[in-house]
Amino acid sequence: MGSCRADSLGGSPDGSPDQTQTQAQTDAAMASQHQGDQPQGSPALDPAPRLPVTGQMVTYTRLGDQDIQGYFAQPQDQDIVGGLVVIHEWWGLNDNIKRMTDRLAGEGYGVLAVDLYGGQQADTPEVAKTLVAAVTADPDRARQNLQGAYDYVAQQPGTDLIGSLGWCFGGGWSLQMALGLPQDLDGAVIYYGRLETDKTILESLQVPILGLFGGLDGSPDPDTVRRFEQTLQELDKPIEVHVYADADHAFANPSGTRYNAEAAEDAWQKTLVFLQQTLQSAN
Repeated sequence: MGSCRADSLGGSPDGSPDQTQTQAQTDAAMASQHQGDQPQGSPALDPAPRLPVTGQMVTYTRLGDQDIQGYFAQPQDQDIVGGLVVIHEWWGLNDNIKRMTDRLAGEGYGVLAVDLYGGQQADTPEVAKTLVAAVTADPDRARQNLQGAYDYVAQQPGTDLIGSLGWCFGGGWSLQMALGLPQDLDGAVIYYGRLETDKTILESLQVPILGLFGGLDGSPDPDTVRRFEQTLQELDKPIEVHVYADADHAFANPSGTRYNAEAAEDAWQKTLVFLQQTLQSAN
């Protein structure tokens, strides 16, 4: 992938009611999966960053009259080897996301964890459902937010190549970044989340994709994952998919009670290999 920068993060070419309904159904399925869950830190946070890192809250874009703040982390004692936009799960940009951002920065990346909730966080599934619904109701604002995040990371030294990564709610938006920046994003990691299966939407995709899914998940379910993978294969797009048969939804989330250690640890190693292949080739 080239390192040219996009002018704008565009929306889906199909704004039909069916697409809106599909998103609403996805949100409902995600809420069902998280019933009884809590935003406590998962064992994904236990390992310390491989390298020392430094991190701070930054204003990375402005939407209307609101400054949007995220968490930017980078290696403390070495140059950045690539850029990464991290998109939070449905709980929001909480301390657990920041700690996972530190882990990724500890691999050498300049990493910006975005905030699609405008400073809000969820402490119950009910609040999370409301915050997700607000983003669904105004997807253009979320796209502008992610465009600003991309532009911010692009301004940092060592970020000639930039990727995206997200879990759950954020996994779906990681795919949307890849669709919106087909010539500019250099890799996208999807830890479950909403998928597209329409060929007319996916045909413009040129970004390498790593998809990590649970075989017991209902959001997305295995049939949707297969259609997503098959459609991209038919289009001859760069796609790598792994389905963990015994893993459920949110098996690798930084927050929550559904962690599956075996699946999450394997997915993490695959993520590191993918990021090295897609974001470090120019260094």
